[in-house]
Amino acid sequence: MNILMKHLALALGLMAIGTVVVGAQPTSAPPPAAAELTNAAASTAVIGPKIQFATPLYDFGRMKAGEPVKYTYVFTNTGDRLLILNAVQPQCGCTAAGDWTKQVEPGQTGVIPIQFNTAGYNGPVFKQVTVTCNVTNQPTLFVQLKGTVFKPFDIVPPMAVLNISPDAESASSVVTITNNMDELLVLSAPESNNRAFAAELKTNVLGKGYQLIISAVPPMPAGSVQGQINLRTSSTNPAMITVPVAANVQPAVQVIPSYITLTAGPLDKAVTNSVAIQNNSTNALQLSEAAVNVPGVDIEIRVMQPGKSFTALVAFPQGFQVTPGQQVELSVKSSNPKYPLLKVPVMQMPRPTPPPAPTPPTVPVLKPAVSPTGGLVPPPPPPVPGAH
Repeated sequence: MNILMKHLALALGLMAIGTVVVGAQPTSAPPPAAAELTNAAASTAVIGPKIQFATPLYDFGRMKAGEPVKYTYVFTNTGDRLLILNAVQPQCGCTAAGDWTKQVEPGQTGVIPIQFNTAGYNGPVFKQVTVTCNVTNQPTLFVQLKGTVFKPFDIVPPMAVLNISPDAESASSVVTITNNMDELLVLSAPESNNRAFAAELKTNVLGKGYQLIISAVPPMPAGSVQGQINLRTSSTNPAMITVPVAANVQPAVQVIPSYITLTAGPLDKAVTNSVAIQNNSTNALQLSEAAVNVPGVDIEIRVMQPGKSFTALVAFPQGFQVTPGQQVELSVKSSNPKYPLLKVPVMQMPRPTPPPAPTPPTVPVLKPAVSPTGGLVPPPPPPVPGAH
């Protein structure tokens, strides 16, 4: 019995020792080959160059027209390879790029300075600049700027146009000047660069609104007359306000065309030309004694609208030709005291000169050669066909 107990105790002891040994074995781990592959992949992964802007959209707020908008975009290379900027291209000529950073190392920053010219703009503005780089999945990206441009003042209308009728000696136009700035705007007395125009400045609201009254100074010549009115301001931008002026003085009587043109003479066939005579005055016009100062030309005056519109038909006969140096003209007497005699010159195209006849080519004359003894040297024999 004691022997049996001893063997049983020995067996239990061995089992306990086996259990301790088994429990001390290390826990299972991923296969060594899989762990090594994971670590190798992590160590060899390449991000490449990356670009990130601190502010890709710049809002410049409210800016006065004529003042430049300047802003520098800052970007960072968040990748692990060299970042290269190939080009920076603004969308229009009013926006320009400065000296931008061409290459940026990983973790470093670069800049793109941009300047926008606000001159000529009024209202909301949105501009875009295209940036091209060596980022694989983003080779083209954009930086933008926006804001509102306002004119320091409004001029309505921007140009004064004076239409002077034939029966009037002068005309005037009113130009309104409104100050859009916070500071008050003080204007000097207007100055004209053309004595044909005069200007007067009236104040609607001191520092804010004005009226510029521009008038034509008689006597005004017929046709178009131009000038400008200048006003100095209390502002540095702008320091001067300029208002263009144009006056159109309508003649009392118009003749269209102003001259008659004929083909080269003598005319191959009879030709009739028409001349329109228009009365722009309120007074009725009467025409009489129409004539051409050379014989053989017939003239007929047709009344299209009594006192207002006429047509002169001038018939030139076959063979008609203007002698070189001769002044030929159509003349019509008018009842308008400013235009007592209407004259229309007659011009004839010169006949083209025929091209000279071609000169026949000259054939050289061969002289017989003379030998040293004084005798004639016979000409060489003709070549024999096939001989070399």
